[in-house]
Amino acid sequence: MYKLLFGLPFVLLPFVASAQRPADSIRIHYLKDVRINAIRTVRGTGHLPEEKDGIIYSGKKNEVIIVDSLDANKAINNTRQILGRIPGLNIAETESGGFTANGIATRGLNPTQSIEMNTRQNGYNIASDIYGYNEAYYLPPMEAVSRIEMVRGASSLQFGPQFGGLVNYVLNEPPKNKPFEFYTSETAGSFGMFNTFNSFAGTIKKWSYYGFLQYRTLQGYRPNSQQWQVSGFGRIQYDASEKLKVGVEYSLLRNRIKMPGGLNDSMFNADPKSSFRARNWLKSPWNVVTGYLNYAISPATALNIKTTYLFSSRALVWRNENGGPEALDTIDPATGQYVPREVQNEAMHNSTTEIRLLHNYKMGSTNNTLAGGLRYSYAWFKRQGGGEGTTAADFDLSVKGEYEYNLDFTTTNIAPFIENIFRINKAFSITPGFRFEYLRSTAKGYITDSAKVFTDNSRSRSIPLFGIGAEYKTSPSANLYANISQAYRPIDYAQITPIGITSKIDPNLKDAAGFNADLGYRGTVNNYLNFDIGLFYLAYNRRIGTVLLTDAKGQPYTYRTNVANSVHKGLESYVEFNILKYLHPESAKGISIFDSFGYTDAKYTSGEFKNNRVEAAVKYINRVGVIYNNTHFSATFQMNNVGDAYGDATNAKFSTDPVAGYIPAYTVYDVSATYKFGRYACKAGINNLSNKAYFTRRTDEYPGPGIIPSDGRSFYVGISGRF
Repeated sequence: MYKLLFGLPFVLLPFVASAQRPADSIRIHYLKDVRINAIRTVRGTGHLPEEKDGIIYSGKKNEVIIVDSLDANKAINNTRQILGRIPGLNIAETESGGFTANGIATRGLNPTQSIEMNTRQNGYNIASDIYGYNEAYYLPPMEAVSRIEMVRGASSLQFGPQFGGLVNYVLNEPPKNKPFEFYTSETAGSFGMFNTFNSFAGTIKKWSYYGFLQYRTLQGYRPNSQQWQVSGFGRIQYDASEKLKVGVEYSLLRNRIKMPGGLNDSMFNADPKSSFRARNWLKSPWNVVTGYLNYAISPATALNIKTTYLFSSRALVWRNENGGPEALDTIDPATGQYVPREVQNEAMHNSTTEIRLLHNYKMGSTNNTLAGGLRYSYAWFKRQGGGEGTTAADFDLSVKGEYEYNLDFTTTNIAPFIENIFRINKAFSITPGFRFEYLRSTAKGYITDSAKVFTDNSRSRSIPLFGIGAEYKTSPSANLYANISQAYRPIDYAQITPIGITSKIDPNLKDAAGFNADLGYRGTVNNYLNFDIGLFYLAYNRRIGTVLLTDAKGQPYTYRTNVANSVHKGLESYVEFNILKYLHPESAKGISIFDSFGYTDAKYTSGEFKNNRVEAAVKYINRVGVIYNNTHFSATFQMNNVGDAYGDATNAKFSTDPVAGYIPAYTVYDVSATYKFGRYACKAGINNLSNKAYFTRRTDEYPGPGIIPSDGRSFYVGISGRF
């Protein structure tokens, strides 16, 4: 009888009960509506619900990746394996070349250090200044990440005006029923890679905690490319009641990286593993402290407050870009020493508070949802560069004399925002929204060109952003969605700071603005099919980019300016089909095939380079994978086919300038497997199975200048345990 009751819908329970008791003893209790905000996935990839954690996702193009379900090289944060199922995701694979995190972008935007993205951890920003210096030097180790949430450009109303949208790394939660749990993972691999990850977590009455410590060392694919890093995290939460939860978090990163430098085309074609820089070093210590409060004011109303203080820095000493990659770093016969290196220092501080309020209310017979809030941020940033360093080869930040530029920047941001889901009926909803951005930026200091020029200026602007989305449920697990939202990108500090002699800056740079639009159909069918097929249109006006010019002496150089307006349009498609689950729904095994495809037509629509392709805009990205899994074993084989791109707006195929030139298409294969037995798991894999020589980025500064080769074939093996 109890088994039968468990399998019946709740609405039938009163009738079952009446069969067991006399009619005069029947009592009927009416329960409140229960709304389940769950993430619907198939094999770890899915979509966010209409609302979650005080944030509205209805009508927005979004994806969520459940990291624990993936077979991937998480020890080195292999981005194409972990995030590769996001359609059209372009990855700048420069982590081993000197940057501390691979950058990402979609829809033909610039992937360098994810500067077009709003990068967050547990819902708060982890980039130094999302308006002035939106580069992500720190990312949490993937072994600490529970899920990754991504929202396309329609996130501009809830999170900020970035064209690329949101990526949010949500860290693991502590177990609810254990006072202590310990997890350890040890991984070793090619090029001297060793990674150890250790976490501890638990819940004791009203207190819960989670922390991790990671250490990684790597010799690198190319000579002169060493790195080590330590990252850590700690969170303590106190549940004062069912309604009120408060907590504090701290994230840190410590690292030191030896950068092998960039190559020109002939160097890369001769030997992609070669390195002609032995004295380039970088470190980027990162610190983020966050306090938060979650308060359920009533069953229909929730308040979320997060306050974050980021204090971090970045310092490098290197044989700079003067002369390009072909200017070899050799001893000068006249002095018997190397040339002096260049030293750069940046100190970053950012204080941010976000207040969010979500309220569910009835209008007529339908439930509606209102979400609004306020963001206040103040960032101050010190940038020093062009300092004359030593002639030594070790990590030495000593400077002789003054820096060529020494600038202090600040950014003040106040941004109220509001969105509302109007549910017209059970199937159809409309979500209009508005965000108002107030920005004030200042710059003080000096820049030395032919003479020292002092600057002391400020600029304020007010930007209203509008958007509207719609969603129509074709079934309980599938819906049509559409959205159009304005976006905005202010000039950042890097774009107005000169970089040596190979790149120059337009003094009349203007902010970029435009909008994103989406139309798509997504959903799941039982436990065997997951799909999201959509079209997009992105208008990017006054786009800031680089063009190749020639000076009076006939020497080429790149010029950073508002190149023109551009339009990015195309298709994003993700389909995953589990053959075994389709044929045998109750099977404990599965064989899945997934295809993540993005096609982007990104071209300039005005100006001198009209009809040219936008720099770094890859025309097509297709990732196809096969997954096998059973109770104990899983394995994934993935093909990554990425189209070609150009380094600058002229679409030059070849140039002596390090940043201009062709970025060829490439295909890379990865295979990974995991075997679980009890509390232990073994993992192994091969990245770049065919040992393909390729690159994803050209750069006019560090970690170059020039081509930054991606890694060749590598192996890894590891073991983990949970106690």
